[in-house]
Formats: sequence, C-alpha cells, structure tokens
Amino acid sequence: MSEVRDIHEGDQDAWRRLFREYGVFYKTEFSDEVLDGVWHWLMNAESPLEAVVAVDDGRAYGFAHYRALPDTFTASNEWYLDDLYVEPGHRGSGAGSALIEAVAERAASDGGGKLRWITAADNATAQSVYDKLVTRTTWVTYEKQT
Repeated sequence: MSEVRDIHEGDQDAWRRLFREYGVFYKTEFSDEVLDGVWHWLMNAESPLEAVVAVDDGRAYGFAHYRALPDTFTASNEWYLDDLYVEPGHRGSGAGSALIEAVAERAASDGGGKLRWITAADNATAQSVYDKLVTRTTWVTYEKQT
C-alpha cells in the first residue's frame, strides 16, 4: 500500500469500477444514475459525503466514503464511514486499515468525535480487521424502508 489521499476528479473511472465491485460484493447492482449521483456528491464541496482512495502507482484500488453527522449526545459531530472497499488483490496489504485511519485523521482534524460504521454480520474478513483496530459495540441496527 503506497498512499491514501483525498479523492479527485481524475479518479472517476477507477472509483466507478471499484464502487460497482463493492456493489457486487453486497449483491447490489448500481445503476449509472446511482453512480452519477454518488460521484456528484463526492465532487460537490457542499455535499457532506467525502472520500479517500488507496492508490498504488497512480491507480486507485480502494476507497472509503464518510461524512459528519450531528451527535445529540455531545452537541458536536460524530463521523460515519458509509462504505469501505479494497479490491481483492490488495486485501491483506493494510489498505483497509490505512483507509480507516485516514478517515479518522480527517475527522480528528475537523473537531473529532466518534467514527462509526456497520458491516454485514457474515463479513468475517472485514470484522477480523475491524476487531484489531476499534471497539465492537453492542448496538443493534434496525431499518425501515420508507
């Protein structure tokens, strides 16, 4: 793993490929409209969604999407890691950990607070990484489609 940096316009093709692969991993096919919409958020300074990419020899092979959220328990921001993906050939290289750390550093430089995320209950590979880095919570997640 050579570098983690903020995403930029020149990463669009690599990001689209990686985000589609991420969708396949979660059995979701992202339409061009979804890809365009998320990319627009990432490139729009007014959007709360931000991203970092893991890059080797100028080629992005992983990403993390994150955003600040108001935290009513502290009256300050907390941070949410929406998506994290590293292509299979780079897993085990430390890229996932480096992406998480880069997000944590950006959150700390912008006021700090907790960084939270969820993962699928059966994603044991990711959980083995996360369990080495952070504290697993006891919170249970619910959702309702509206």
